[in-house]
Order: sequence, then structure tokens, then C-alpha cells
Amino acid sequence: MNLSFRALILWLSCPALSFAQYTGLEDVLLRAEKNYQSIKKKELHIQASNERLKLHKTYYLPEVTIMAQQSFGTINAQNGPMYSQGGLGVASTSMPLAEQNWNAAFGSLYLTNINWNVYTFGKLKTKESIETADTEIQKADLNQEIFQHQIKTAAAYFNLLVSQRLENVQHENHKRSKVIYTIAQARANSGLIPEVDASLAKAEMSSAQTAIINANDHVLEYNKNLSDLLAENFTRYEPDHYFSKNIPILISETSTLENHPSTLFIAQKINKSKKQEAYLHTTGLPSLSLFGVFQGRGSGFGWNYVQDNSAFSPSYLKGVGVDRMNYIMGFNLSWNLTDFYRSNSRVNEQKLLTKALDFDYQQLQQELYNQQSLSELKYKNALIKVTESKIQMEAATEAFQQQKALYENGLTTIVDFTQALYALNRAEINYEIAQNNSWQAVVLIAASKGDISVITKAVAH
Repeated sequence: MNLSFRALILWLSCPALSFAQYTGLEDVLLRAEKNYQSIKKKELHIQASNERLKLHKTYYLPEVTIMAQQSFGTINAQNGPMYSQGGLGVASTSMPLAEQNWNAAFGSLYLTNINWNVYTFGKLKTKESIETADTEIQKADLNQEIFQHQIKTAAAYFNLLVSQRLENVQHENHKRSKVIYTIAQARANSGLIPEVDASLAKAEMSSAQTAIINANDHVLEYNKNLSDLLAENFTRYEPDHYFSKNIPILISETSTLENHPSTLFIAQKINKSKKQEAYLHTTGLPSLSLFGVFQGRGSGFGWNYVQDNSAFSPSYLKGVGVDRMNYIMGFNLSWNLTDFYRSNSRVNEQKLLTKALDFDYQQLQQELYNQQSLSELKYKNALIKVTESKIQMEAATEAFQQQKALYENGLTTIVDFTQALYALNRAEINYEIAQNNSWQAVVLIAASKGDISVITKAVAH
């Protein structure tokens, strides 16, 4: 297979050169936010937190229980009204019997029970504040996830861009090596130079072809990485080559570390911990509730059953009607005195956890401050490297043109000509990397400031 045909096949398979999907940076960032699975998962967590908050608000309402019961059995019982917390243990009976017997009949119980915690000394309110704080944590976590994912996507976008630019560099290098081979072959056929020079030029052209294939491997890999971050099937993306031709223009803006998504996330965790402290303070306090029960009862036992043990009927219809009605109402004040002492330890434990979170907050702020300083210095160095690499590329281009002219006129050797080709290739690679690194430095600045718009604002309009 000749080199031209192989180059044609590579051109057709190259995502950077054909059948690529143009993709702007802002569009990529938007798609990354909407499609990524972990972001969708955290959105569901927020919805779950909202539902949990709605559930907690229902605890302000009284508990209402309706029951219908039909049973069959004996009535060896004792006198007196009773109330069981929760309302299902209500009983109103007749006089007790003198001795045990096994007479049985149907009976029925129909009741409505209401239990209302009218005052909990702050338990319900502070518990609600915890659920609200948890929802805010989920929101902060989502914002943090979106921001971090967009930073990763922006970095992958620029990695793909530079890989395509380097592939283009290798294509240009292959064209130049082909020129060297054409000249060398013509001069060798004319007997002006040894045939070995043409062989060396041909080997250099083959090496350039291999460099194209290697560069294309990197393009495919970065295409795959970007597809993963966008949660899309493998696609051949074509980034905006504006970023390979222009340096960023940063707009000087003041930013506070308190507004960084990661900082806000920990701040919300601290807020929830403080809410839990307030709630634990209330666990040692009493609770006041009101209750009321209205019941209807039916029985197959007659009112004079105590005097006449034969005054009962095993008939179902006799026992399931309503013969007597009763009600109970009152209030219940309960206080677990032991919890009053236990709550102190729980509160102290939570305070220590809050303090630990505060240390995390301070540590993160220090790291972000240092990262911001580092990224700004890297940005300055990146701009200097762009300037220097441009000078190197211009000088290498002039040297290559000079060596080409000399070689065409037989005034230099194939080795010197090839060295000039190497120098130009390295200079072009260094320039593309330096140009891309200036934008990667902006990504670092955006990551340290917690503002993804730093990248898009750096584009000259």
C-alpha cells in the first residue's frame, strides 16, 4: 500500500478532520450539566428531601384513628374506664362476675380516636429546621457537583482541542517530510546525491506518518473522555479553534471564597449540625398532648348478665349492633426525666461534630486561597510561554525555509535539512501546547474561584 493511499484512509478515519460535530464551549458546559448521571441523581436527592420535609410538616396535625372491631369471646373483666396512649386500648365494661365462666357471645367496638401533640417545647419546630437544612445541603451538593463536573468538562474540552491541533501539526510535518523526500528522490535519480539520502528522507516521511497515527490515538481517547462527561455515545467532536488562535483575556473581578460551591456545601453542613444541636436540647423536655375518644359498643350479653348468667345470646346480629356509647377526653403530659440528663451528652457530642466541620471549612478556605494564588501565577507564566513559543516557531520556520532552499541548490546535507524539520516540528508542538495551557490555566483559576463563567468571560468579544 503506497503512502498516499494510506494517508487517504487515515484522513477518512480522522475525527478531527472529517465528519466531526462542531461543539462550542458554552454548549458543552450546558450539556454536561443536563446530561450527567450523578447530577441527575443529586437532583432526585433534592426531591426526596423536599418530600421528607413535607412529611415532617404533617406531624403538626392531630392523629385521627377510626376503627371498627367485631369479636367473639368471654367478658370476665373488671370495672373502670381505661385509655392507652394511641387510643386502641379503650374498654368500658359492666360489673365483674364473681367467678370465671366460659360463656361467649359476639361483641363490637366502633371508635374514633384523636391524639394531638399540642405543645412539644420546640421538638417539632427544631426537627423541621433540620429537615430544611438537609434540603439546603442537598442543593449545595448539587451546585458543587455541577461546578466540579463543568470544570472537568472544560479541561477535557481543551485536552481534545490540543490533541486535534497536535494532530494537525503532524499532518503539516508529514507534508514537509514529503517535500524533503520528493526533492531527495529527484536529486538521487539525477545522480546529484547518494541514493541513501532518498532512503533517509523516505524513512522520515514514514516516521511522520506514524506520528499522525499516534496523535490520532490521543484524539480518539479525548473524544471518548468528553463523550463520557457529556453522557453521550461516542461522538467525533470539533471544538472551537478560536481557543487555539487566541489567548484568554481575564477580567479582573473580586471573588470571595465564601461563595465557592465547595465552601457553601460545608457551610450548609455546619448549619445543619447547629440545627441538630438545637433539636437535641429539646429532647430532654416534656411533651403535652390532648386526646379524645368516642366509641360505640355492642354486645350479645344482656344488661343483667351478672345476675343471670343465661342472659346472653350467641347470635351474630345481636352482638354487632351499637348498644352503648362512651367518650373519653383529657390531656397527657409526659416527661422522661432520664432524657433530661442524657440530652446534655448528646448536645455536647453534636457541638464537637460542629467544631470538626468548622475545621474542615477553615482548611478548605486555606486550600482554595493557595490554589487561587497558584493558578494566577501559572496563568502569567502560561502567557509568557505563549510569547516565547511563538518566537521559537517563527525562528524555526525561517530556519526550515533556509535549509530547504540550500538543499534544493545542493548547498547543505540531508541531515541538516532533517534537523531543521525536527526543530520546526518541536516548535509547532510547543506553541500549540503553550497556547492551550493558557486556557487550561484559566480553568484552574475558575476552579479556585468557584466561578465557571471566568472561562467564558475570558473570550474576547
